[in-house]
Amino acid sequence: MPETVSIGTHDFEELRTGNCFYIDKTNFIKEWWESKDKVTLITRPRRFGKTLNVNMVEDFFSIRYEGRGDLFEGLFVWEDEKYRELQGTYPVISISFANIKEKNFENTRENICRMIADLYVSHCNLLDSEQLLEDEKFYIRETITQKERMTDAFVCKSLHRLSGYLSKHYGKKVIILLDEYDTPMQEAYMHDYWKDLVSFIRNLFNSTFKTNPYLERAIMTGITRVSKESIFSDLNNLKVVTTTSPKYADCFGFTEQEVFASLEKYGLSAQKEEVKNWYDGFTFGSLTDIYNPWSIINFLDTGEFAAHWANSSSNGLVGKLIRSGSQDVKMVMEDLLKGDTFYTEIDEQIVFNQLDRKESAIWSLLLASGYLKVESYTFQKQRHRYLYGLQLTNLEVRMMFEDLVKGWFEETASHYNNFIKALLLGNVKAMNTYMNRVALSTFSYFDTGNHPSEYTEPERFYHGFVLGLMVELADRYTILSNRESGFGRYDVVLEPQNNEDDAIILEFKVYDETEENTLADTVEAALTQIEERQYAQGLAAKGIPENKIRAYGFAFEGKHVLIG
Repeated sequence: MPETVSIGTHDFEELRTGNCFYIDKTNFIKEWWESKDKVTLITRPRRFGKTLNVNMVEDFFSIRYEGRGDLFEGLFVWEDEKYRELQGTYPVISISFANIKEKNFENTRENICRMIADLYVSHCNLLDSEQLLEDEKFYIRETITQKERMTDAFVCKSLHRLSGYLSKHYGKKVIILLDEYDTPMQEAYMHDYWKDLVSFIRNLFNSTFKTNPYLERAIMTGITRVSKESIFSDLNNLKVVTTTSPKYADCFGFTEQEVFASLEKYGLSAQKEEVKNWYDGFTFGSLTDIYNPWSIINFLDTGEFAAHWANSSSNGLVGKLIRSGSQDVKMVMEDLLKGDTFYTEIDEQIVFNQLDRKESAIWSLLLASGYLKVESYTFQKQRHRYLYGLQLTNLEVRMMFEDLVKGWFEETASHYNNFIKALLLGNVKAMNTYMNRVALSTFSYFDTGNHPSEYTEPERFYHGFVLGLMVELADRYTILSNRESGFGRYDVVLEPQNNEDDAIILEFKVYDETEENTLADTVEAALTQIEERQYAQGLAAKGIPENKIRAYGFAFEGKHVLIG
């Protein structure tokens, strides 16, 4: 009888004592300890076992788990006698920022203060220590009772001081574990309090991880590598392990061998290829065919294919960046949704306050978050940089992005759907009615960056609209686009996948008062361009008769649209 598949359990002890499904990742303990790195920052996508591994490390080293070797019996780390002797021998400070998701700096700061006060409560046995002075015990009491009145200086020294007290009491330096360190950073960017948070976090991290003589080792985990200039400017003892690093490549996520063995154990081996299509695609270092654990565990539990991982938490930041991104960002998304490869340089240091100005930062964030995978990379000698070929990770991620695009039109869903119906039926009057309603309601929704343009950029809406067409009509049409940089030309061809539907050509043009007198003139110019440049020729070459090819010109002036 295979172990019980427990969904959402991140507690190592609970998994081990409850006879729950667990894939042995204790090799991470040995690899990390033998690296002798002082402070290790490990970035992996969400739900890739970061929290469970941090908890596993705590259970292994913490004095509170002294004598609990039973938790590790039969696992890799327990095969080495040296590590059996290490188990339960260090004071450990373990905290998590995973639930600090506030809309303003004041609440974020308050939550961190409360978390630190609770941490002191969990170590209140220090109040009975014969090794601590009365002044030190007084500080512990002050920290517990003044959690709502702590000054910045008090907070930023709190973990440093606790390290000292624990070290003094137990006679050993301290291991510090910080899980999901960057969650508050993402919220600060989303809700525009980035600058307020940065200096506060920088000072806290500096006193905890840099100028802390009581620190033995530390692990920090997160999704992104926040730029050194933002919060790590003083940490020159930091070892950074990102998704492109070879270190700990098989310690987070499931390898294909582990996944296939699990499928056989639960009688699901016949589904291997479909599981691979849905959930494979992650690459850490040079190790390919990594699967996200959350989806695999859910599949083992239900035997059903679904976007378990991609839909397991908010994708608000990703949606905002793509929705309000330039036309270039949306054109790249078109290519990615078609299965194409996008080539770009990647800077793995995420500068959150540059995300709405530096497009390469968007692709770096999507790669770090697991939504993109590295298909190839080449070293450019002249630039001394790597050029990465990126694709959507797998079917699950593709579905997530399709849902994301559909969500852009949720508020005008009835108008948008009616426009699609009118387009398929060739009802120009209805197309005009519903397209204007969609544009009026959603135009500025596509221009909501922290640094919006002086005037609303129409390209953001047009390109978002094309993405919507790609997603909505994917089962009936192959969407092709013929693009130039800027908005000089942007025609779209809907090539039918069956003989019943008409082929459709769409040409978008912005009204130019220096060239046209009315929007109707702009429509006529669009239709003339379709004819003169013979956009229908490619469709005819594929055997589509002339009477099955329809062409429409879209003229835009601000939020007003005219279709002819």
